Amino acid sequence: MAQAFFGGVHPNDMKAATNEKAIEQLEAPAEVVIPMSMHIGAPCKPIVAVGDKVTIGQKIGEPGGFVSAPIHASVSGTVKAVEPRPFSMGGTMMSVVIENDFQNTVCPDIHPVEDPDSLAPEQLVEIVKNAGIVGQGGATFPTHVKISSGLGKVDYVIINAAECEPYITGDHRTMLERPEQVVKGATLLAKCFGVEHVYIGIEANKQNAADVLNKTIAELNAPVVVEVLHTRYPQGAEKQLCQAVSGRQVPSGKLPADAGCCIFNLNTTCAIYRAVYTGMPVVNKIVTVSGSGVIEPKNIECPIGTPISKLFDACGGLREDTYKLIMGGPMMGLAQYNVDVTVGKGTGAMLAFAGREEQYEEHPQCIRCGKCVGVCPMRLEPVFMYKYLMKGDVDTWQNTLHGMDCIECGACTYICPARLPLIHAFRMGKQKVNNARMAAKAKAEAEKAAAEKKEA
Repeated sequence: MAQAFFGGVHPNDMKAATNEKAIEQLEAPAEVVIPMSMHIGAPCKPIVAVGDKVTIGQKIGEPGGFVSAPIHASVSGTVKAVEPRPFSMGGTMMSVVIENDFQNTVCPDIHPVEDPDSLAPEQLVEIVKNAGIVGQGGATFPTHVKISSGLGKVDYVIINAAECEPYITGDHRTMLERPEQVVKGATLLAKCFGVEHVYIGIEANKQNAADVLNKTIAELNAPVVVEVLHTRYPQGAEKQLCQAVSGRQVPSGKLPADAGCCIFNLNTTCAIYRAVYTGMPVVNKIVTVSGSGVIEPKNIECPIGTPISKLFDACGGLREDTYKLIMGGPMMGLAQYNVDVTVGKGTGAMLAFAGREEQYEEHPQCIRCGKCVGVCPMRLEPVFMYKYLMKGDVDTWQNTLHGMDCIECGACTYICPARLPLIHAFRMGKQKVNNARMAAKAKAEAEKAAAEKKEA
């Protein structure tokens, strides 16, 4: 390990329920609901209409800008509706509803690259873009933008296989069951960036996966190195993984690319492999279904757009005393209030909590113990950040306490003995800052338009 990052916590990883269970293929549902926003950036524009016939891998959503990614049909069948449906991020989102014909007809435009070894960086970027690949660890940043912006200035390429969130084991099983996809995908990135080695950062609690990867690397003589890291949350956060593997610290307000590093999620790397070697865009997702409320936890691979209720049904259903559903991990995931939401490109887990697995304090009071300061991997001061936000002083929170540097890892909330809703407060603070920025931008544009009109 090059250098340990500051702070962090050691929660019970809760992975035993699924880390030895092979990935199961879920039978495609009779209907999939594919939201037109599964990435950071502008939502896609639907390019199909009710009654249209679609095939697996056919583009159904056109990107809404450069920082966007196309969306493809995950089943073959007939478009049943194009309308707003419940969305995992809250509210509704324009979605394409496809009635499955169970013929599994693949789009005729899908074909593998004839000579993957001869791909130029620009060609790989175009393939990744057309395949709709985004960061599948949850951030969902369009991968083609990350690659193209890093070409020429990145000399350290890292594959994020830390999977540090409790419960989630999809990446672990992928490494054990599909190591060739991981290694060949990493090799494609090595050639694209022109680096001597690509580094795979993996936590020590997945040593068996590291052994499988090392064996595959030796067999393929691949330019890939496995770095086994200490098991500590949030080891998989971009800035922390960058420091742990390369020893480089990302400056405040900057990205890993500014430190010469480019980081890709493990399943994003596998998606790049599939786009090149099979031609298939992102149409499936591996999801860990676990938690005390799940009867039989599993790792499930399902089509994009599968209702989360189908995942729980495949695991024997939920306990009667289940009271909370989370999409993602318990540290950074989002609570869901509607079981009609569907699996997206960034969905890594669906958790169900029952009994006393998670506890709340109705009127929490800070005891000023400072534990949150000691575990913050960004060296922030959550105790004061929370205090100023509760006073409504967003300016101090943003400019003096650097609240926008918060990565929302949840370490402070986890360690807080008073159970203060710290991360919830910081997310609200970020939203207020972003709202203010958008309002200022709209005001400036309106004033400019008014001035131009007056001159005319």
